Amino acid sequence: MFVYFILLWIFFIFCLKCQRPKNFPPGPPPLPILGNLLSLSLDNPIRDFERLRKRYGNVYSFSMGPKLAVIINGMQAMKEAMMTKAADFAGRPQDIFVSDLTQNDYGSSWKEHRRFALMTLRNFGLGKQSMEQRILVEMQYTMDTLERSIGSTMSPQVMFHNVAFNIICQVLFGTRYDYDDNFIKVVVQCFKENSKIANGPWAMLYDSVPMVRNLPLPFMKAFKNIETCKKLVTRLITEHKETKVPGQPRDFLDCYLDELDKRGNDGSSFCEGRLLMFVLDLLFAGTDTTSNTLLTGFLYLMTYPHIQERCQQEIDQVLGKKDHATYNDRHNMPYMQAVIHEVQRVANTVPLSVYHYTTNDTELMGYFLPRGTLIIQNMTSVLNEEEQWKYPHEFNPENFLNDQGKFIKPEAFMPFSAGPRMCLGEGLARMELFLLMVTMLRRFKFIWPEDAGQPDYAPVYGVTLSPQPYRMKVQLRAT
Repeated sequence: MFVYFILLWIFFIFCLKCQRPKNFPPGPPPLPILGNLLSLSLDNPIRDFERLRKRYGNVYSFSMGPKLAVIINGMQAMKEAMMTKAADFAGRPQDIFVSDLTQNDYGSSWKEHRRFALMTLRNFGLGKQSMEQRILVEMQYTMDTLERSIGSTMSPQVMFHNVAFNIICQVLFGTRYDYDDNFIKVVVQCFKENSKIANGPWAMLYDSVPMVRNLPLPFMKAFKNIETCKKLVTRLITEHKETKVPGQPRDFLDCYLDELDKRGNDGSSFCEGRLLMFVLDLLFAGTDTTSNTLLTGFLYLMTYPHIQERCQQEIDQVLGKKDHATYNDRHNMPYMQAVIHEVQRVANTVPLSVYHYTTNDTELMGYFLPRGTLIIQNMTSVLNEEEQWKYPHEFNPENFLNDQGKFIKPEAFMPFSAGPRMCLGEGLARMELFLLMVTMLRRFKFIWPEDAGQPDYAPVYGVTLSPQPYRMKVQLRAT
């Protein structure tokens, strides 16, 4: 009898929580406990979000267990939420898998940390020639790997993860790591595993059914991975504290430690615990998105060889006998620019962005959203929106070229999201993608192996989308 009463009480509470407020966005009716989780496929829920969009419109609601979330689709709704009413939608939700995993306080402190990060990243060369040099120096190790693979096939996954990881490491820690170093191998592997877990079915179960959170289920692997990474980065922080010279920062870690010394016990959000998770956030963001975009880019360049050849013709024409490309060369390479942006569009690397929540009672597209509403951005709906793109459902650089062949960037191009929460590393990612792709295409030809069968463009789903593992054949271009 007691158990029956408890179950009845849980059901009653659930029904109360899942009642939609007046004029709240419509959505599918929820089931007890699970909400609408059974409406999503486990391998890739993006297709299901699109199906629900067609039925309920560009702004609809969805029950994640007892939590009501609002899914935003399409350019008009995205722009209104993330730009026009940015302050109302700038919150980050607590008590969900990602926030518990990263242990971040997304309160008012995010603004001062964001300002600090932007200023520090600029001081260490973001968007400047010194950053170009770091990228080109690291690029040489990638070129050596490709040289050793000439005439054979190779798997580029580890190579691209390593180059992206080491570039952000130079900014954060002032050093690079040999590709067989334990630090780089362990951290990259942890990131790859956590990316898949964090937007997978087990994370959804964690968010929807809080009573399972202490059970030994697969999401616990992500927490173990974070602890592993924390121990490795803690060691680096300790080394920096022992060797740094006050007022002469070598890297991001030194800058943050100097900031701690200046602030003392002023009660601010700056502390070593926050530094630890902040560094891991930057490390993950600077590695996974760039490497997966590169993987997507070369998958398409191999399987669209006429596009690869046209890129190489433009690169040869613009660079001539120059030793290396510079970021400024992009202004003279409209087609290469179009290809890189088209790669980012189809890669759709962070398909659901990072969850937001409303900080005030607000409205969106005529619907009422109370304070604390969980917001999920369906970036696929914008990057593939038929009204916004000439060729929304195919890989075609013409999406970024006007009738005169000049590079243009449509308003719907927002792979880094938009508004005050948009990705901190956008500038670094753009520079990396341009210099890495141009440098590789200038020297090598990349070919889809004859025995590889048909390419599979369907991505592996996670916090970041990545292509299915593939191999590439490398040839030296005729000079």
